[in-house]
Amino acid sequence: MDNAQPPRRIADFDRIRAEIADSLDEELELQMDEESLEIPSADADAAGIERRRYFRELFRLQRELVRLQDWVQDQKLKVVVIFEGRDSAGKGGAIKRITQRLNPRVCRVVALPAPSERERSQWYFQRYVPHLPAGGEMVLFDRSWYNRAGVERVMGFCSAEEVEEFFRTVPDFERMLVSSGIILIKYWFSITDEEQEFRFNMRIHDPLKQWKLSPMDVESRRRWEDYTRAKEAMLERTHIPEAPWWVVEAVDKKKARLNCIAHLLAQIPYQDVAKPEVTLPPRVRNDDYVRHPVPDDMYVPDIY
Repeated sequence: MDNAQPPRRIADFDRIRAEIADSLDEELELQMDEESLEIPSADADAAGIERRRYFRELFRLQRELVRLQDWVQDQKLKVVVIFEGRDSAGKGGAIKRITQRLNPRVCRVVALPAPSERERSQWYFQRYVPHLPAGGEMVLFDRSWYNRAGVERVMGFCSAEEVEEFFRTVPDFERMLVSSGIILIKYWFSITDEEQEFRFNMRIHDPLKQWKLSPMDVESRRRWEDYTRAKEAMLERTHIPEAPWWVVEAVDKKKARLNCIAHLLAQIPYQDVAKPEVTLPPRVRNDDYVRHPVPDDMYVPDIY
């Protein structure tokens, strides 16, 4: 039959191979340059061509991110980008590609741990406020105050009254941020039930990724429908004109990263920043300077 589907195990093997390739690509991204993409490869099949296209677009977008960073710093802009989504939805991968070539003093990532006893007694938004940007900074929240509308609500870490209070106050909180001059952008990474199951299984069987799978993640798998209801309520009640939600279709990781970066760049008009030409000065040499030897026992062993 022309329309017959391939056996499931073959389809699963292809997906596993693609997942492994994606992990390898993560390591290659910082080592490759555009010239290397032009070199013909012996295994340049259709998938390989797609990977080269991905790399080429990623590098182009990352150059634009550097331009955006320079503009944010020059204009003293304050930018907050929120990344939300189910566990394993690809938020971390997108954040990593955004920050890969940026100055960590300008663009930083905030991923807060579970609140302490003291923090639980504070005004809910208080623990997030110290991490907001000053002029010339970008802050990417890998999960944010929307924990209350998601994991805290689903896992019973807060009461129904606290959830309702959050929904009542978060629009005003975000309006205050925007009126203070902060550019606030919110992304929800969306994946399917099947894709989350696949990614969790990949983490279970990959020793290098098992740390990504917490007991909370495992429990979230059982509560898929509860998280769905929580997400729908969150998007409905916190999608405001001053800070709308943007949904990233994230089943295809590479497309999701490129689409998210391209969209982020479009949210902030930016231009080139004039920079003074850098000239390397000659090294000063003094006749009385003597370089002292380093003791042999201070060297790291030369194993490789």
